[in-house]
Amino acid sequence: MSLYRVTPDKLEPVPRTTFSTESLLERQDLQRLLRRDISPIGDGLMVIAEEYGDWEDCNRRIDLLCLSKDADLVVVEIKRTEDGGHMELQAIRYAAMVSGMTLEQIIHAYAQTKGDDLEIARSEILEFLQPTSEDSAELTGDVRIVLASADFSTELTTAVLWLNRHDLDITCIRLRPYRLGTEIFIDATQIIPLPEAADYEVKVRAQEKEKRKVLSARHEIFRKFWGQFIERSKTLTPLLSNRTPSDDHWISAGIGRSGFTLNTVLTQNESHVECYIRLPGGEQKSKIAFNALLSRRREIEERFGSELDWQDLPGRQGCRICKELTGGWKSPETEWPALQERLIDSLMHIESALKKPIQELKL
Repeated sequence: MSLYRVTPDKLEPVPRTTFSTESLLERQDLQRLLRRDISPIGDGLMVIAEEYGDWEDCNRRIDLLCLSKDADLVVVEIKRTEDGGHMELQAIRYAAMVSGMTLEQIIHAYAQTKGDDLEIARSEILEFLQPTSEDSAELTGDVRIVLASADFSTELTTAVLWLNRHDLDITCIRLRPYRLGTEIFIDATQIIPLPEAADYEVKVRAQEKEKRKVLSARHEIFRKFWGQFIERSKTLTPLLSNRTPSDDHWISAGIGRSGFTLNTVLTQNESHVECYIRLPGGEQKSKIAFNALLSRRREIEERFGSELDWQDLPGRQGCRICKELTGGWKSPETEWPALQERLIDSLMHIESALKKPIQELKL
């Protein structure tokens, strides 16, 4: 993008320059000017402190520590370089350091910056936040990051985009200097997230966060279910004696021969036990083993005690022999003991029915 001057005859490009060419420094110039007026970085921000570093065992300092109207802390890092260096990593460290700050600590930091007493600092911050009452005023606990630089490397922008997809809130502002005669202009452009897509990206992040929350809750259900399942099985069968609770929707056991695995599987409203066959050598060898067992179907099902579902899974590397049961991970927890007992019983029977035929296979 370029900056143009409008003349009667044409759009005349304004020459770009660099901060180093113009002898503009990070702290003495850019940081000082942004401290006085933070609006080029973003609306609704209040500068709390410059060169903030009130923590033990660390001499690093935040260029500008700000507060947003939403009561978020905002870490602002400023570079005059053309690639931004490693400022995203530096800013993440700072964000972690200030994440536990309280509103009272922010008031103290602001008072020190302004040279005012605590009550004046408190009054100005509360006026900025406009809480419903002084007692209800508090920080959200969230920390946003703003990176301001003459430009950003591909590595940095790629990292920022990835971090934003994982619930961080990082904004990149490009500060590009131009000279026209004796005057210097700075074009402050938000490049991440694109302003027109910012609301959409917030919605997408919220959706992804909700998905992860749901997945995490589901994993907790699996760990709890399998923990009970393993404990209940110990008095009945040694099949799961060396297993630990899993956060997957299945748990496995051996049957005494490589390539044959006993699995207990949970879906939302159903579950099943299976012998999954996947032998080295690919689909053809697995199918040979499956068909050899299928030829003994009557014997195996009589030993199991009921019909089994024989699935050769065309086009897949493996095959399965399974028994479907009602009840899954969405079943009320009060129904888990009965479901676990049915699954253990089926697991023991499928192991008993298939172990000898599997051992006798000539492959």
